[in-house]
Amino acid sequence: MSIKIIGTGSYIPEKVLSNQELEKMVDTTDEWITTRTGIRERRIADDGVFTSDLAVQAAKLALEMAGITPEQLDLISVATVSGDMTFPSTACVLQSKIGAANAACYDLVAACTGLIYSLEVAYSLLKASPAKYRYALVLGADKLSSIVDWTDRSTCILFGDGASAVVLKNDPDDPSPDFVVASKIGANGNYGDLLKLPAGGSAMPASHATVDQHLHYVKMAGKEVFKLAVNGMADSCKEVMKAAGIRPDEIAWVIPHQANKRIISAAAQRLELPLERVYVNIECIGNTSAASVGICLDELNRSGKLHSGDYILTTAFGGGLTWGAMLIRWN
Repeated sequence: MSIKIIGTGSYIPEKVLSNQELEKMVDTTDEWITTRTGIRERRIADDGVFTSDLAVQAAKLALEMAGITPEQLDLISVATVSGDMTFPSTACVLQSKIGAANAACYDLVAACTGLIYSLEVAYSLLKASPAKYRYALVLGADKLSSIVDWTDRSTCILFGDGASAVVLKNDPDDPSPDFVVASKIGANGNYGDLLKLPAGGSAMPASHATVDQHLHYVKMAGKEVFKLAVNGMADSCKEVMKAAGIRPDEIAWVIPHQANKRIISAAAQRLELPLERVYVNIECIGNTSAASVGICLDELNRSGKLHSGDYILTTAFGGGLTWGAMLIRWN
């Protein structure tokens, strides 16, 4: 039995929001944003376009590459912090929109680490129950523009919208190794207040006061998160490389969550990995949360830069606080 990635897909909206445009909205400058984050522009979905709509576009591309129909899917796992609504799940909404009538569906909340968490869970289900699950659609999708305070320059400069999708196949007749070589996911809820969306849940239901106080938007303690992000990504990467017996020079590509170019550079330095093997696209799309790692994977795949046998190290860090790394062997 072998579980492999047979399709990837990604989608970002056409609308571009540049740093120059943000200069007109909040007290910031293009130089300030670029120096501190590496971001020059981000993509923003139009009003009336939901997280599920972004996911649909990525899913269709991944299914097309995989050569299967939506009806063949047994499982849909969507990582998101900006679902269409609290319930039903965005996975169920997506199921209806693409016609995947035979798939079990659920959402998973791990913020920017979402796709790695989602891959870990879906892979484990396929591995444990091959008779039930042959094809799984795993997505990271977020419309962060809907939960960003556009008057808060510390957060609104960072985020963009997007979706990514991966199709997994469980083949009982294939004796080759699985796509997962080693993985590690972790969390520390003691740091949850550093990156959160305070209102809208049972702890702080929506009210006039929560709306007036902008508590339905992302709140982040940037400096503290920066330090923890570097440590979380670097340490989890070291752990999976050690578990797999893989040296840094054997890694073809590192795909880090695209949160901040300085975080990416610091983590790569800690791992003793040259930046030319670290994939970065944050300059043009910003931080797309759970979609981030999958968008990078799809771009590498579609550009022909991934080859059979390549080791790809993915890593991310997000609200929760959550972190994780997954070492992938490309098909």
